[in-house]
Amino acid sequence: MTSGDSPAGKGPTLTTADPLHTLLTQPRCSLAVFVPAGLHPVAAERRHLDQLAQAGADLFEVGLATEDAVLDGPVIQSAYHRALRRGNVLDAAVRAVEHAAGLRPTVVMTYWEPVRRHGPERLARLFADAGAAGVMVVDLPDHQAAHWHDTAREAGLRTPRLIPRTTPDTSLPAAVAGASGWLYAPASTAPTGYRGPLHVPALADFTRRLRAVSPLPVVSGVGISTPALAARVAPVVDAVVIGTPVVRALTADPGQAPALTAAFAQALHTPTSTEIRA
Repeated sequence: MTSGDSPAGKGPTLTTADPLHTLLTQPRCSLAVFVPAGLHPVAAERRHLDQLAQAGADLFEVGLATEDAVLDGPVIQSAYHRALRRGNVLDAAVRAVEHAAGLRPTVVMTYWEPVRRHGPERLARLFADAGAAGVMVVDLPDHQAAHWHDTAREAGLRTPRLIPRTTPDTSLPAAVAGASGWLYAPASTAPTGYRGPLHVPALADFTRRLRAVSPLPVVSGVGISTPALAARVAPVVDAVVIGTPVVRALTADPGQAPALTAAFAQALHTPTSTEIRA
């Protein structure tokens, strides 16, 4: 397990009193559930968050809708477009975070375009005031990283960083610099919603490479499409993220989302999923 939260002198220092740090450094693998903000009216969305928390979500990732979610597959893109048609997506995300953060540690997932459009300082303050533990910009441009990390840190937010599997060892120290909260290691190189096989040994090797250069917890998502795959991934990471399966249910039949979440949570809590992390 990890023992700290950021490279020396980089980013906020978490303590064991911090709920996000406590969650990601416990012996068992945690379950993070991604929910796109604004998919449903406020009352329904809050009810869904309540149900997902009760079903086993340890952590929420709240997605801020954007037109060009280039790293996401059709299910999440469609959910974002539906939220955009409802309008006021930033307000919707702030309201979702306010409720989610009262249930579980909550991190906002966004692309750089909304951050640029609304302004990094404004966006960071809005989500910090709403109770977010952090904001992860999945396509954070390298030339904007230092400014974004400083801005978020000043607001009291963690800045998880997605690290592509193709990053060479020589580039990893620069890639993780300034990140805090966690490092995101995609389980697949495909867009979200991928349903094919996963090369878990390759993911395990990548997590070892990340742990060699950073004490941050390692979180994985993308392509973890079934509880059985979640159970295979769990021993090598500190949290598993499920997105598309839950979003698909929330879009088509929200009543199915809690049972689906419970199945993933149960898979993570089996004995084979609590082995020593890679």
